[in-house]
Amino acid sequence: MTIADHWKFVFVGGLHRSGTSPLFRILREHPQISGFHETGAPEDEGQHLQTVFPPAKAYGGPGRFGFDKEAHLTEKSKLVTAENREKLFKEWSRHWDLSKPYLLEKSPPNLIRTRFLQAMFTNSCFIVIYRHPIAASLATQKWTSSNLESLVEHWLHSHRLFELDRRHLRHVHALKYEDLIASTQLELGKIYRFLNLEPHYSPPLHAGGNDAYFCAWQKLSNEPDGRIAARRIISRYRRKLRPYGYDLGSIPTTPTAPADCSGGKELTGDSSSTSATVTVPQL
Repeated sequence: MTIADHWKFVFVGGLHRSGTSPLFRILREHPQISGFHETGAPEDEGQHLQTVFPPAKAYGGPGRFGFDKEAHLTEKSKLVTAENREKLFKEWSRHWDLSKPYLLEKSPPNLIRTRFLQAMFTNSCFIVIYRHPIAASLATQKWTSSNLESLVEHWLHSHRLFELDRRHLRHVHALKYEDLIASTQLELGKIYRFLNLEPHYSPPLHAGGNDAYFCAWQKLSNEPDGRIAARRIISRYRRKLRPYGYDLGSIPTTPTAPADCSGGKELTGDSSSTSATVTVPQL
C-alpha cells in the first residue's frame, strides 16, 4: 500500500496574515483531523518541520517569497521523487496522530506549491483562503521592509500563480477571510462538505478582523503624502483586483469599526484575538 491509501492530506494555504492560522486551528479540532500542535515551529507550520524544500524565508519571507521563481513549485520540480516523498511524510508524521484519517498541514507558501504537494501526495485536498489585499498588505508590513504598493503587487502576483495552478488541481476549495469571519459556521460547513466530513462546531471568529486596517487605509488616504500613494495604488490595481471580488475604490466599512478610525485593534499572527494598535504604513 502507498501513503495515499491510508490517509487524506489536507493542505491550507494563503498569503501571510490572510487567516490561515485561525482556519488551521479550527480544522485541527475536528475529531477526524490531525493537525500539527505545540511543535515549537512558528504557527505550527509544516514548512518549518521538514528538510525537503526551503521555507518562505529562503525566498524573502512574507510579502516577497512569491516574486522568486524558485519558490513556485509544481509537479515538474526535481524535488518530486519517491525518496523525498517518504522523507517528507516521515518528518511530518512525527507531529501527526496517524490514527486519524485526515492529516492537516498549513503554510502560507502552499498557495504557490499546490501542484507540488499534489504530486507528492496524490490523495490531497487544498483549502486556500484570500483576504482583502489592503488588509493583508497592511497586516504584513511590520514583518517586512516592503512598502504597501509592493505588498499589493505581491498579493496579486501570488494569487495569479495560484489561479494558473488551480486548473491542475483535483480537489481545491477557496474562500474569503471576510466570509469566514462574517459567517464562520456557514463557511466551515462548506469546507466539511468539501472534505466529506460531518460538521463540527467552532466559536465564531471576530467579525471586525479587518476594521483597524481599513481605518489605517482611510487615515493614510486623508494625509497629503499618503493620498498620492493611495490614489496610485487604486489606479494601478483596482481593475486587476476586481476579478478576485475586491474593489480598492470602495473599501468596506463595518459596524464594529471605530467611528473616527483614530485607533482600534488588530489581529496578531493571523489570530482571531485582538491586541496591538495599527500605525499608518510606510510608503
